[in-house]
Amino acid sequence: MKKLVTLLLAMILLISVSNCQSIKDKTDEIVKKENKKLSQFIGQPVSELKIVMGEANSISKSDNGSKLLIYKTKKYGIPCERKFEVNNDDMVVGFQSKGCF
Repeated sequence: MKKLVTLLLAMILLISVSNCQSIKDKTDEIVKKENKKLSQFIGQPVSELKIVMGEANSISKSDNGSKLLIYKTKKYGIPCERKFEVNNDDMVVGFQSKGCF
């Protein structure tokens, strides 16, 4: 009886670990797609960003003096925040994405 319980627990543990890897793989794929989508804007003028993304929810300054255009949305109640760094020539030079899928 003790061997059966041990075997059952081992099987449950194995299934749990494989499910965690599956979730991690799916999350990594979503992040990869998000980064690919947003990296299209690097080197583009702000006008191109605004055509696709619309007007930013807010604008702030970064530590180095660049403009940050901040876009906030929610999907399934989970907040998503995308920040685009814009240089003095109004060109997109970087981005950050948090909570977006």
